[in-house]
Amino acid sequence: MNEIKENQTKSLIQVRNLSKTYKRGNEKIEVLKNLNLDINQGEFVSFMGPSGSGKTTLLNLLGGLDVPTSGSVRIGDAEITSLSGKQLTSWRARHVGFIFQLYNLIPVLTAFQNVELPLLLTKLSKQDRKKHVEAALSIVGLGNRMHHYPRQLSGGQEQRVAIARAIVSDPSFLLCDEPTGDLDRSSANEILDLLSRLIQEFSKTILMVTHDPIAAERSKKVLHLEKGVLIEAQNKD
Repeated sequence: MNEIKENQTKSLIQVRNLSKTYKRGNEKIEVLKNLNLDINQGEFVSFMGPSGSGKTTLLNLLGGLDVPTSGSVRIGDAEITSLSGKQLTSWRARHVGFIFQLYNLIPVLTAFQNVELPLLLTKLSKQDRKKHVEAALSIVGLGNRMHHYPRQLSGGQEQRVAIARAIVSDPSFLLCDEPTGDLDRSSANEILDLLSRLIQEFSKTILMVTHDPIAAERSKKVLHLEKGVLIEAQNKD
């Protein structure tokens, strides 16, 4: 899990003049407008703003799930906006971990099998996959629940499985879309503690969309979007 540990001051993510426009009939809807952003490796960044402000669209662009209308996104040495669809799929599998509000676990698979899913796309042997899955589940505190099915777990535990699935391939960064939005305060705080630990112990970079000011308070930097425009950047010591 320490493979991506490098210079902590290196800018991992560089966004330049990023715009995204959707067409609805004859109408053009500007979701993001000439956004510029730099995020260093090991940072915990929150995006806040009203619904429709472009937060999730930005995450999708950073994760290679969508392509911009104009502008560029560079992650490390990769200019992802210039990659083909096939190249983007391969890049995403290696470098991005996704965590969602609804855990997106497959109910007929155990925690172990859910976490193993991303590794089935790799060339790892069955034994190596087992080691990676067990390590990921141990990190999130569910080493003793790996053979349980989602229905046998609490909401907080399900989200922990989802986080284990996101980190099992040791991605460069994690994209979290309302990761605590479906949890009670106690479970939400446990998930935020875990995300903070991933940064402190494993140098992960985490970008989180949230409507929860308590969750945002846990991050080092809070960025506010308003109608697709970055209107405020709050850094915390």
